[in-house]
Amino acid sequence: MSTPDTEFISILGTPATGGETAPVRPSARSLPEVLPVLGLSDIVIFPGMVVPLVVESAASIRLIDDVVAGDRFVGLILQKRADVDNPGPEDLWEVGCAGRVLRMLKIPDNTVRVLVEGLRRLRVVAFETREPYLRARHEILKDLEEESVETTALARNVRERFEEVIELSPALNEQVKVAALNVEDPGRLGDLVAPNLNLNLAERQHLLTLVEVKERLRTLLPLLARELEVLKLGSKIQKDVSSSMSKTQRDYFLREQMRAIQRELGEGEEGNPEWESLRAQVEQAALPDDARQVAVKELDRLRQIPPAVAEYTVARNYLDWIINLPWGKVTEDKLDLEAAERILDEQHYGLAKVKDRLLEFLAVIKLSQRIKGPILCLVGPPGVGKTSLGRSVADALGRKFVRLALGGMRDEAEIRGHRRTYVGAMPGRLLQSLRRIESKNPVVLLDELDKVGADFRGDPAAALLEVLDPQQNHAFVDHYLDLPFDLSRVLFITTANWLDPVHPALRDRLEIIELPSYTAEEKLQIARRHLVPRQMEEHGLKPKLVRLPDATLRHLIRHYTREAGVRQLDREIAALARKAARRFVRQRGVLEPMTIQPGELETYLGPVRFVPERAGAITECGIATGLAWTPVGGDILYVEATRMPGTGKLLLTGSLGEVMKESAQAALSYLRGQARALSLSFSEFDKQDLHIHVPAGATPKDGPSAGLTIVLALVSLYSQHRIRSDVAMTGEISLRGRVLPVGGIKEKALAAVRSGIRQLILPEQNRKDWSDVPPEVRERVQVHFVSHIAEALPQALRGWPSGDGARLAVAEPRHRRARAAVAG
Repeated sequence: MSTPDTEFISILGTPATGGETAPVRPSARSLPEVLPVLGLSDIVIFPGMVVPLVVESAASIRLIDDVVAGDRFVGLILQKRADVDNPGPEDLWEVGCAGRVLRMLKIPDNTVRVLVEGLRRLRVVAFETREPYLRARHEILKDLEEESVETTALARNVRERFEEVIELSPALNEQVKVAALNVEDPGRLGDLVAPNLNLNLAERQHLLTLVEVKERLRTLLPLLARELEVLKLGSKIQKDVSSSMSKTQRDYFLREQMRAIQRELGEGEEGNPEWESLRAQVEQAALPDDARQVAVKELDRLRQIPPAVAEYTVARNYLDWIINLPWGKVTEDKLDLEAAERILDEQHYGLAKVKDRLLEFLAVIKLSQRIKGPILCLVGPPGVGKTSLGRSVADALGRKFVRLALGGMRDEAEIRGHRRTYVGAMPGRLLQSLRRIESKNPVVLLDELDKVGADFRGDPAAALLEVLDPQQNHAFVDHYLDLPFDLSRVLFITTANWLDPVHPALRDRLEIIELPSYTAEEKLQIARRHLVPRQMEEHGLKPKLVRLPDATLRHLIRHYTREAGVRQLDREIAALARKAARRFVRQRGVLEPMTIQPGELETYLGPVRFVPERAGAITECGIATGLAWTPVGGDILYVEATRMPGTGKLLLTGSLGEVMKESAQAALSYLRGQARALSLSFSEFDKQDLHIHVPAGATPKDGPSAGLTIVLALVSLYSQHRIRSDVAMTGEISLRGRVLPVGGIKEKALAAVRSGIRQLILPEQNRKDWSDVPPEVRERVQVHFVSHIAEALPQALRGWPSGDGARLAVAEPRHRRARAAVAG
């Protein structure tokens, strides 16, 4: 048995060690016909290969002794199994290599080291003897080589790839490269390359059996490509590891040098004033346990980072945020309900229901000493005092006030903050505000909740779900801080103009408090008590110098503003104050007080901007006066209907929305179904087109509340009974003739009185809302509550017999009872 010690290749004709000249390769005729056979356990020897072997078994040692004493020729054949100590003929492959023993050295441990050289391929023909060692008859295998362009190309390709392998492999020396460059014979080139590749024994034995040179080179090419790819990958890995280690070592040495310099200058870590200041702040701050643990860990980390490194600033800012957040700073509440009521009355006029709800909220806080409860949402048109109400609640409680404008917010990070992995990351605006006011229990007003948007950066409304949920906000986690912060003591109040855009899950967490639009009398009182004194003070005018009588303010409200709140009114009063200030500046000597009369408003403010629409006299059939709700208050609208020769089409114009169009179709279907009961003729409907128009075509209109107005206009058209001019109506209708409830009753009633309407027709189910209408408005109009269209006909149409309406109103329930009886 033999095992390799070290393996290397020598150039043919040159020994591997020393400067001696090796014997010339013998010819096939000079080799004896029978050769002793030495089994190799884990190496394949190719022709031209010089390799040292270790011989251990007694039979193999005797074989070497006889070979060295004789002609030195031996057969070198790979064993099929490496664990066989004394292989027999069945344990050896058929093809091997005839070799020559160049040197022999006996070792004291009873082993022999020999240096052998591969000469030629051989195939065993028959084994002659088995004892004392194997001897076999053989035949020499000559290379089958044909001179062709393909063989030359294969040899050149093998040589080029092998040169690349030599460049990348540190185990192959320059001698091998020289040999590869100087070998001209393609067969010998293959025998030189094969043993220098990292191949397994089976692949090497296969290459040894290939006698045809072209096939041998063709087999070597993919093996060379594989070896080259492995070497390139290994070289890249080694280079990356070496680069990383070099950088780490360089940074380590530089830090050590920096510390040595700092020690020489007396600026070591022990004397770093910034770090010592941060450590003192962490110790003094009232941090919860988890926040203190993170702060201490970050402080230790900061100590190891050089100030010049960018990460130092990131860690420094993070520590600063942890230290300065109001973890335990609270403002003591002033839970005096009488004082709170006085503050609300002083700062806001009217809004009795809203004030009562806010006072109830404060009373619950006083009794329970905690805020876990519904989040208030003030909903109303612009300018009615939603934001100022939130500030008044803060004043009544004695807490600090924070307003967060949500309008146009589209990034979730505005609420939750950015993660610290981003450059310039900061906490969300909520924690920023709490740090700024240094209190963890302020009144936070989330303004314009309905204006929150969403895009690829996330949905802020989803982040607000946790903020506004009393069951979750005690452990609110900001992405930047990455620590739970208690928001349960914060009093959140939200505002919105509309509820439809608000996320349904978010709306479920809110208690809605509606702020209606102001009446003209309420606007007058607000202007007299708040707006005029404030504008006079802001413009440097004494109250006695400029007087605005009530008549002037009423004229200003009626003809220069059209809004639900008082913002435009405030701007107009400011314009009057500027005019007065300019006049006083021009005067010299004693200033004469001035009183602005209603007739002088056009001089100061220009022509009137709004002419209140008065309900005109209805002189034709097919016209009805309806009531509408707008974000700036109520208004009246007219519905006009006419018919013309055609094909039975229904035309709807006036910028009507889908819901309003469906109301018109429902009205027409109801009248055609009840034509006989109403004594209406639709016999020629297929020969006529019906056109319904709502004036002010540039203004979009939608909603179901115009259904009652549309059906009365159609009844007027087909019955030729005019509708009374002083009657206005609102209500949704069904195909069975029922009048369903609608919203905005207060605003619509105000618009009706403002336009000179004396009678209102409202749904019966809106009777509960009539109490919200101011008393001065209820005294000026007569209201008729109806539950069926038939009940509205005698109230709206001139000359309509009241008996037909009563009969039609009771007909529908009677039919329903009949159907129920048949079904039973």
